[in-house]
Amino acid sequence: MDKYAVFGNPIKHSKSPAIHQQFATSLGEQIEYCAILAPIDGFKKVVTDFFATGGKGANVTVPFKEQAYELVDERTELATIVGAVNTIKLLDDGRLLGDNTDGIGFVNDLLVNQVTIKNKRVLLIGAGGAARGVILPLLAQQPSEIIIVNRTAAKGKELAELFAQYGNVTGYGFNDLPISDYSLIVNSTSSSMLGELPALDKKHLDGCEYVYDMFYSQQNTLFMQWAQDYKANINVLDGSGMLVGQAAQAYFVWRNNMPEILPVIRALKSGELA
Repeated sequence: MDKYAVFGNPIKHSKSPAIHQQFATSLGEQIEYCAILAPIDGFKKVVTDFFATGGKGANVTVPFKEQAYELVDERTELATIVGAVNTIKLLDDGRLLGDNTDGIGFVNDLLVNQVTIKNKRVLLIGAGGAARGVILPLLAQQPSEIIIVNRTAAKGKELAELFAQYGNVTGYGFNDLPISDYSLIVNSTSSSMLGELPALDKKHLDGCEYVYDMFYSQQNTLFMQWAQDYKANINVLDGSGMLVGQAAQAYFVWRNNMPEILPVIRALKSGELA
């Protein structure tokens, strides 16, 4: 049976084993998938040992995505641009391929939920690794513009300049963010996990159709509730679909078979996935 695993620290509460087992069952395939706690100072050894003892593929979560980038022998274009790897595949010649499926999973979730991106203005809150991973897949959907807003304006502008060659991307701080018609607003920060709100003024929600919080939650996140309290008819999405979507893309990278994500998202949201 083909062996797969997710590596992280902490890892105890990872939903990845349940998600991938459900993928395999739905496709009539059999796999072995487990969660492995990697020591903070021992990631490389644990992953190398896993592949040396029959591992076929791996997911990588916090805080090891940058270390995974350094570990692999070859990287996809997206992983190279993002500078982080969350999916590793053992190639036929024994080398390790690194990919990043976060952005594709995010965009696929938007499309499944019928969010229109083409010719729309997207506001992306935050300029960290989560934001960096989704910009290129978002640009592939041809938005009119992606505006990055960050607590530190210089970091937001720096990230925008990095991707400016691929599309219309600009960066701002919260104080100089222009009032505009943002169709989709995405919170890529950890604010909801911390029980906080990003420093976004409610006026920027006026023309907004969809709010997306990358934080996974079975109920509305603080950010989603804040948006709905201001604008009752706004559509809100949490990171459940992104979590399942990036996992589905990883499964496809490993096995060239794409599972359906909606049944797994429903199981995740209902608490059925242990």
